Amino acid sequence: MSTTSAVVVYGATGHTGRFLVAELTRRGIAVIASGRNADQLAKLATEWPEVDVRAATVDDPAALDRALAGAAAVVNAAGPFAVTAGPVVEAALRAGIPYVDVAAEIEANAAMFADYAEAAAAAGVPVVPAMAFYGGLGDLLVTAALGGRTAADEVHVAYGLSSWHPTEGTREAGRVSHDRRAGRRVRFADGALQYHEDAPVQQDWDFPEPLGRRAVVAEFTMADVVTVPSHLDVPSVTTYMSAEAARDLSGADTPAPEAVDEQGRSDQTFFVDVLIRTGGEELRADVRGQDIYAITAPLAAEAVQRILDGRVRTTGVASAGAAFDAADFLGALGEHLVVRLPG
Repeated sequence: MSTTSAVVVYGATGHTGRFLVAELTRRGIAVIASGRNADQLAKLATEWPEVDVRAATVDDPAALDRALAGAAAVVNAAGPFAVTAGPVVEAALRAGIPYVDVAAEIEANAAMFADYAEAAAAAGVPVVPAMAFYGGLGDLLVTAALGGRTAADEVHVAYGLSSWHPTEGTREAGRVSHDRRAGRRVRFADGALQYHEDAPVQQDWDFPEPLGRRAVVAEFTMADVVTVPSHLDVPSVTTYMSAEAARDLSGADTPAPEAVDEQGRSDQTFFVDVLIRTGGEELRADVRGQDIYAITAPLAAEAVQRILDGRVRTTGVASAGAAFDAADFLGALGEHLVVRLPG
């Protein structure tokens, strides 16, 4: 297999990584599967014989360089991203290839913008963090709803998940984030991330039909608080989570997601509702679909495909809304998402 047009999926044997391998392969994009576990990579190769495998740990820069050698781009799907994002993006920059990740860890996302903007710009390659359900999808919705405007007074993103059966990777990332914050919670207000110890507050949120009014946990802060203000002048970004999903996530006995269809998706459904206030006007946009882990694969794969064929607006570190035509991007995912934008 020629690797000159292949995309490396780092963390290919994980729950989201496997969705990514399947989606890229379905799109006709050659895949190099990489990650830390050589045995699991060998098993993956028996399922996808056309996929090359290259084991590499993040504490071995030479191995990462070999894993990325000759590739066209890399997608990092291996958490915790506090551990993997730095080494993998550094390897991508050494190789001079684009980097995309699916990180939902707020501090890891913020560090990508803070620590790698200069190097990525100098390398002249796109680096797109949080190209996933959390961070990427909300950013695309907000950007598309604004319709070319670059500022707003407030952005609210409400997640209406029917349930949330977390993977072990999600749980581990949560533990890392909890420790980094010393147990504090985080919000984005007055133009900055703020850490606090306020107790969670539950309120009702009026989702559009067919979901309707639902109890949500306010300031259940997700990666949108990094991606949206990275390119839009918005002093306040608040995210909300359906109460039942928040309970599932916090439950120690909540099982991992279980496949219910031939694509490997769970029966989880999601509804993301965006409310923007700007200059006395309110704008609404929403999207719905199935399985937050599965939908991350077409989001990241679409990003990679657009980067490789030149439909990207910038080089350097940029969120989904800054890197791509947001409305067109969402429209391209009609097979996976039902999207409603203003007008």
